[in-house]
Amino acid sequence: MKPSTESMIRETVNASNQRRIHFGEVVGNLLQAGVESYTVDYRSGRSTYFMPCGETLTINSDEADIQIAQEFSEISIKQAILGAQRGEVKYPEFKKLSQDAGCIGYTVWISGKHVTYFGRNGDMHVEPFPNS
Repeated sequence: MKPSTESMIRETVNASNQRRIHFGEVVGNLLQAGVESYTVDYRSGRSTYFMPCGETLTINSDEADIQIAQEFSEISIKQAILGAQRGEVKYPEFKKLSQDAGCIGYTVWISGKHVTYFGRNGDMHVEPFPNS
């Protein structure tokens, strides 16, 4: 992976974690960097970014004591998503809300224009990008 691409991905992740950008900006930045999709795994504390050529970049988070609800609540995850889509909920709050909703992770399909959220028992919620 080109250093400039890796740098753009890392800066986007940092800006999101620091509440400086919202989800739409994250997707826009990653699209510009050429990212095809990315997966966030709350349980392992890792995010992996996938390029169309097969290259990947995995970034570890330094999360401590992650508490994820046992039951997946599609209603609660949808509320967190809507708040993020309106720009009211930034990423640190979204992580907490989605974990409280029983979400163990998600995959953002940038080229497919949707996000798939996962629960512990194989539960899923698929959310199209707004205006898709």
